[in-house]
This record gives sequence, structure tokens and C-alpha cells, in this order.
Amino acid sequence: MRFAHLRASDTDSLHLAVIDGEDAILVSDLLSPAPRTLQELIEGGDDLLDRVRAAVGEASAPRHPLDGFGFDSAVIDPPAILAVGLNYSAHSSELGLKTDTAPTVFTLWPNSLTGHGRTTSWPRSLSESIDYEAELGVIIGRPTKDVTAENALDAVWGYTAVNDVTARDIQFAEAQWSRCKSFDGFTPTGPVVVTADEIPDPQDLHIWAVVDGHTVQDASTGQMVRSVATLIAHLSTSVTLLPGTLISTGSPGGAGYSRDPQIFLRDRSTVTVGIAGIGELTTHCRILD
Repeated sequence: MRFAHLRASDTDSLHLAVIDGEDAILVSDLLSPAPRTLQELIEGGDDLLDRVRAAVGEASAPRHPLDGFGFDSAVIDPPAILAVGLNYSAHSSELGLKTDTAPTVFTLWPNSLTGHGRTTSWPRSLSESIDYEAELGVIIGRPTKDVTAENALDAVWGYTAVNDVTARDIQFAEAQWSRCKSFDGFTPTGPVVVTADEIPDPQDLHIWAVVDGHTVQDASTGQMVRSVATLIAHLSTSVTLLPGTLISTGSPGGAGYSRDPQIFLRDRSTVTVGIAGIGELTTHCRILD
């Protein structure tokens, strides 16, 4: 199943919806009481998801054209946003950084979350070296501690696309990476979250990024240095991964910083991150003088 957070064009009300082609089925039309967000749905466990599946199967709920809505972040109020750096060799090399023996892990701040089709803006005075990063996002479905890599994918609730927008000048000027990647709107997610049963192998997905009409990243998640399962197992040794936790699993080669000439996001740039089986996540950019 495919879930999204939608806002109707004529109101600011948030709706959790099942996405079926070009139609949206509001979960509030399926159940009463209904989970208001994906986080509430995940916390409701398998029983609640099964109830939603069954209600959709009855085909009695009204369908709404998607063009009457805008997308919000595919995840809202996750208990944590964990990001993994240097998880593709090509990206590590192009940044001149070494892939360490353990994953490079940092957190992203919740204010950075935004949705498909939204506009992300930043002050020119703060940075003019804003980069894109196409990434596979993984959403945890149950409390997970000390899980083995062999069993780690059983903890996954679903997958989404992430654009890990980054201020490169700040990244290389500071000892931590959270601030340079956590400006308001710097973590677009979506457009949907696809439940794990529809992604049989997260290491067999085409992933790409297009900036202003030009393909700048084109790779496979199979090129990860550490697989999704390995990352979950590693993270779960030190912390309990709570339901709804978002893990952004790293970006392939092709970042704008490493190109000659460099490509940084400009005023009115458009970035689209795509992942096969999930969809395309588009972000519009504005630079504030």
C-alpha cells in the first residue's frame, strides 16, 4: 500500500490517505476513529494496518482526485530522523572523504521535513553552496534493539524517497553535519511511503536525481557500502529504534559539489529525486536576498 499526508487546496486540514493511482482514499473515510498521521498508523501495529487494508478492499469509500490536494512530508513527527553519510563509495570519493569502518551517522532536525511539490527557501547570506542528495528512506515499524542483519528487514514498515539537501560550505566548516542538513525544508520526503511488502529487496532499486532537467545522479541501491539490513542492525546495537523512526540511507555519486563545474541549487531550481517502486519527489528552490 502507498500512504501520503495530503492537504486540500481549499483548507489547511491534514489528511492521511491511501494513494491508488491518481486517486486518494482518506483513511478518515475508512475507519472511525481513524489514525490522523502515518505515525499513529504505525504505532497502531499490524492490526490497524490490516483494518485499513480490509476497508480499502471493500471499495465503498469515496475517491478523491489527487490534483485537489498538496503533499505534506511523507513522515510527520517521527521519534527520530537518522541519516547515514558516506554509504556509497562514489559519493565518499567525490567529496574527498573516507568511508570509515563504521557508518557515519548523524541526526536531522524535524523542522527540515517537507513534502513533495513544496518550495524550500534559504537566505543567500547563509549559504550559496546548496547541494542535492537522492536517498532511500526507511521507516521502522516496531521497537527494534539488537536485531541481526538477517532479521533486520522484518523491522521495516515502509520506504520513501528523501532529498538530503546540504549546505556544503557549512558542512566542511563544522565538525558535525546536522546543522548543514537541517535548514527549514532541507529534508523533503515522499511523495508516498510504500509498505515494506511492496519492496521485496531494498538493495535492488534504481535511484536518481534530476536538477533543472538534467540527470545528475543515476545509480542502484545495490551500490550501498552497507545494506539497509546492515545499517538497521548496527544502529540497533546502541539505541532502540522506535516505531516511525526515519533512516536516510546515504546518497550515490553525482553530487553537485564534486562536479566540474560545480552545480549548486539556484533561485528557482527544481530538483526531482526518484526511486523505482516509490515515485518521484520534487522540490522547488528559492534563494532569499
